[in-house]
Amino acid sequence: MTTSLQHLLDANAEWATAQVDRDPEFFKRLENQQSPEYFWIGCSDSRVPANTIVNLQPGEVFVHRNVANQVFHGDLNCQSATQFAVEILKVKHIIVCGHYGCSGVRIAMRGDRVGLADAWVRPIHQLARHHGLVPAEGSDEKPCLDALCELNVIEQVKRLSESTLIEDAWDRGQDLTIHGWIYSLKDGLVRNLNMSVAGRDTIEPVYTNAVNELKKRYR
Repeated sequence: MTTSLQHLLDANAEWATAQVDRDPEFFKRLENQQSPEYFWIGCSDSRVPANTIVNLQPGEVFVHRNVANQVFHGDLNCQSATQFAVEILKVKHIIVCGHYGCSGVRIAMRGDRVGLADAWVRPIHQLARHHGLVPAEGSDEKPCLDALCELNVIEQVKRLSESTLIEDAWDRGQDLTIHGWIYSLKDGLVRNLNMSVAGRDTIEPVYTNAVNELKKRYR
């Protein structure tokens, strides 16, 4: 059994050398400051690396990831990252990005039992039942899954927009917009779900419009 990860260390050395060859000042800039304009809340799925799919370099996006890109007011990990992004880094955009074919969303939709993760994705299961996104037995589950992956993103944007961290930022007059996107593993493209919130007064109308548009797409 191989216990060494030397191949990863070798790959890192190759990458670092290539970066310096292309841009001798690259690491000096990274070392001196971190001033990203974007905060990314995404899924932990290894196929959805934030920097790569939007073609951003290290230092250009601050990232938090978890199973099924969830936002909970009581999640100190997510809330701490959000506070750091908003109050310390002064990001201007928060992007909640899900992806089609998300395993966490699929587990929630089916009501499968997998262990500790059951409680984590339970709100998505409730969301699916509330909106009728539970496929009939024997039917094609893909349309329901695609719709639920989108709806989950929309719900997380709304939840984040209603947090005290974000409300306080807007009350201070901070320039901050929260966006809902979804990524397709099929073609590598990101889709805007038209769920962009820039102030507490716009949350409900933007949310209602985004949900209505989703329902039209999946009639």
